[in-house]
Amino acid sequence: MTLRLGDTAPDFTAATTQGEINFHEWLGDSWGVLFSHPKDFTPVCTTELGRVAALKGEFDKRNVKVIGLSVDPVDSHLKWEEDIAETQGTAVNFPMIGDPDKKVSDLYDMIHPNASGDAKRTAADNATIRSVFLVGPDKKVKLILTYPMTTGRNFDEVLRVLDSIQLTAKHKVATPVNWKPGEDVIIAGSVSNEEAKLKYPDGWKSPKPYLRIVAQPK
Repeated sequence: MTLRLGDTAPDFTAATTQGEINFHEWLGDSWGVLFSHPKDFTPVCTTELGRVAALKGEFDKRNVKVIGLSVDPVDSHLKWEEDIAETQGTAVNFPMIGDPDKKVSDLYDMIHPNASGDAKRTAADNATIRSVFLVGPDKKVKLILTYPMTTGRNFDEVLRVLDSIQLTAKHKVATPVNWKPGEDVIIAGSVSNEEAKLKYPDGWKSPKPYLRIVAQPK
C-alpha cells in the first residue's frame, strides 16, 4: 500500500523493548511520533535516538508518545541502547519496535520496491527505512518525512511541525514559512472576512486579499 497524509496510520501488534504493544491502543488519545531505522548499531541513528530521548520532556508537554523502529530484533535493540546511553549521555526512554520480518516497515510503505531480498540484508538494503511519521489522536497520518542515511534528522523541526499542526487543528489558521511558536500566523482561506472580524475584532494585516496576517491565537 502507499501511505499518504490523511490516511489512517496502519495498526499493528509488535514486540518492543518495553513489551508487546498494539499501536492504536498504545497511542490512546495522544499524538504519536514513529521514527524508523535501517539497522541497529548505525552511527547516525545512534545520535538520533539519544537526541529524542533527551527531548522526552518536550514531547510530553505536547501530549506526544514517541516510538522507534529498527529492522533488527528486540534483543539487539537492548544491546544497542547500552551504546546509546554511553555515547549520547541519555538512556533511551521510549519503546523500540523489533521489525526483523519488516512487517511494520511494509505496512508503512518504507521498503523501496527495488531493495534486495532478505538474505544478509545490510543497512544499505534498508536505506528507505529512515522515516518520521506524525500521527494524530484520530490515528490519521499528519506528516511523513524520509531522510537519507547520511543526514541526521532534525527533531527540533519535528517539534516545530507538531506545534504548528496542534495550533492549526485548534484554530482556523495556517503557519507561514519558518514560523516559530509566538509568531504571527495566517488566517485560513476557509474563513470568510465576516467570520474573521468576529474572531479578530482588532483586525489583521492584509498585503493581499488572500494573505491575512494576524497574531497567533492563544
